[in-house]
Amino acid sequence: MTVVGPFGLSVRDQALEADVQAGLAAVESGLLNATKSGVPFITEAAQHLVRAGGKRFRPLLVMLAAQFGDPDAPGVVPSAVVVELTHLATLYHDDVMDEAEVRRGVPSANARWGNSLAVLTGDFLFARASHILADLGPEAVRIQAEAFERLVTGQILETAGPRDGRDPVEHYLDVLRGKTGSLVAVSCRFGAMMSGADERTTDVLTQYGERLGVAFQLADDVLDIASDSHESGKTPGTDLREGIATLPVLRLREQADAHGRREDLELVELLSGDLTDDARHAEALARLRVHSALAQARRDTVRAAQEARAMLEALPECIARAALEELCDAVVHRAG
Repeated sequence: MTVVGPFGLSVRDQALEADVQAGLAAVESGLLNATKSGVPFITEAAQHLVRAGGKRFRPLLVMLAAQFGDPDAPGVVPSAVVVELTHLATLYHDDVMDEAEVRRGVPSANARWGNSLAVLTGDFLFARASHILADLGPEAVRIQAEAFERLVTGQILETAGPRDGRDPVEHYLDVLRGKTGSLVAVSCRFGAMMSGADERTTDVLTQYGERLGVAFQLADDVLDIASDSHESGKTPGTDLREGIATLPVLRLREQADAHGRREDLELVELLSGDLTDDARHAEALARLRVHSALAQARRDTVRAAQEARAMLEALPECIARAALEELCDAVVHRAG
């Protein structure tokens, strides 16, 4: 059993391991090349999160999806660079919106250089991703544009909140399908498409990717509450401090509305107040960590990962399919 990549996927096939490791190494080189500028300061800012590491979850999915065609096809690695650059760009912007101080275990770009520079660096990364996309053809450009529209729409819907009468949990899952699922789906789609896999296989892998992306974000929601900064690489409870209701909070509210328990209503009130105060934030985080709503959010994560895994049943059994199935287990493991 071999562990491949920072995400910790276990691979039992030497040929697949070699292909994936070589692909990820090429992606890493591509990321460094794509973030170079003639202005040294721009290079430093653009490579800030690249050099901080990360799971490279999306490039890993590109490499695994490419196993259903020719993994050495020329468009595979560049498409993986595109999805990771896009993801990195969104992190720069997210940290500005969240006023985050830590990302991947290092000071966030906005904490180090200010909000304006962080936003502009994110824009620079989007531009570099677009430049690579142009060489991959108009279909790739269209797919990426549609995914990015869904991503931004998901972010806007999260900020706006659910319409009156809409179930908050269902609204939130819709948000995640756009905000996170869309780019993970494109990772699988690019890997299959660039490798020459047939249309049916590409469609199955795309649907798998969207569901896995939702499970991955739900696991992140749990980690934001349950982990410390050493484990997650970012400040715990960032969403709580910003008043963003992720799934554990939504499940808490659901339980408070359904049962009216005093301790639940008190915690809801605490979470609805000003959590920029460190003492109130610490209390809210501690109480949510031991609440059954967090356990329910973990169960939701397992169910989402199971939905992703079920999509793979339409594909023939092979080493690559087994690896994608194991990724579902890895996502659940992250959520504890």
